[in-house]
Amino acid sequence: MDKYVVRQAIKRREDDEIVGYEIMIQSDNDSLYNASESAVADTISGFLTQNNDIIFKDKPTFLSFPPSLFFRNTPRMFEKEKLVIQVDDSIVIHPLASTIMQKYRRDGYRFAINNFQFSPKYFSLLEMADYAKVDLTDKHDMKGKRSLINIVDMLHGFKKKCIAMGVNTKEDYDLAKDVGVDFLEGNYIERATITKSSKMDYLEGNFFHLVVEVTKDEPDVEEIEKIISRDASLSYAILKMVNSKYFAARKKTSSIRQALVTLGISQLRQWAYLLSVKDSDRNNASEEVLKLSFLRATLASALVGRMQTTEITRSEGYMIGMFSTMDYIIDATMEEILEGIPLPDVVKDALIRNEGIGGELFQLILDYEQADWKKLKMHTKELHIQTNMIAQLYMDCVEEVNEIWNGLTSEFERPEEEEEEGAGETESLEEMAEKIPVS
Repeated sequence: MDKYVVRQAIKRREDDEIVGYEIMIQSDNDSLYNASESAVADTISGFLTQNNDIIFKDKPTFLSFPPSLFFRNTPRMFEKEKLVIQVDDSIVIHPLASTIMQKYRRDGYRFAINNFQFSPKYFSLLEMADYAKVDLTDKHDMKGKRSLINIVDMLHGFKKKCIAMGVNTKEDYDLAKDVGVDFLEGNYIERATITKSSKMDYLEGNFFHLVVEVTKDEPDVEEIEKIISRDASLSYAILKMVNSKYFAARKKTSSIRQALVTLGISQLRQWAYLLSVKDSDRNNASEEVLKLSFLRATLASALVGRMQTTEITRSEGYMIGMFSTMDYIIDATMEEILEGIPLPDVVKDALIRNEGIGGELFQLILDYEQADWKKLKMHTKELHIQTNMIAQLYMDCVEEVNEIWNGLTSEFERPEEEEEEGAGETESLEEMAEKIPVS
């Protein structure tokens, strides 16, 4: 049975910090619960067991279980601190739901009621829930908005946290903020609060020149060194990268040439996007966009590797994913952003016009992020990609991106005995950066 899985971030409304992820798992039917109960249970149980360390690694995970798994105590396989059991209608209507939830609750598990409504069957379980999720669909008229306000006020009165689900447009985002929810979830929120740079300010740097050079079939190392050396922010970023926990070098790297040798062209190509953003420019929202770029790029490259075609290379797939969020960050259209940059036509056709094989690939990734399973199946068929491997490929890419990100953003602390000669004279990365020539 084919299955798909995607992580969707849940953010706090006040500061846009991610507080958890919902894992959305889907079988090859239009709806997860259209399949037989046993088939769904086998699909979910097998996938969760195989990917336990990846799924429940960083933030609390909101996860719905079909009744057969819920009543067989499958959630107890996972640490209660990392799991929020999401209660859907299929469990709410079950006569044993309250009894089983009470047992989980006594053991310290947390609950979220999905798509909460004014109904006795929901109120009977509210006492055991920590969160309640409200759906914004068709709630934009005055009647719908008043109903949402009443629900949110009532939930707050019961000391419950309220999550707005389905925040897919700016109108949804504004509505969710107006009615006073605590958290937001949907396709729009990951880019809703980005403070965009002007096109002029952003393009004054050398990021695009660097990306074009490192993605050539035969990159010129001397030219790459020149590009980085004439940009203080890129120079600082690459020095900080090679001195990060990920590389764990015994001695600090203090020159651009030495940094390039340490990185290697393949890794520099993979992580060039991170070099373009200074620490001072990052916030919760922009950092998530950067991670989304990495994930899209890594996934696109991996998917190209599964396609039997010469129309697009893995490098081109990577660039499609990496550049796909630029219009979140720069206050300009994608066409204006990519104008004059010598990117391959397949990349520009994908991002500007959503055309060609690159456009199909990019749309497949967007469908996956939005859990649009119908369109996803259509695009996998058109690209001749086996659907039964996408879920595992996606989770592998999530793990890879998280490992790279955590390593690159963590300073490596070297043992004192390894800092031999001149240990007391070692310059900080900031002091190194100040000495880099800037043209």
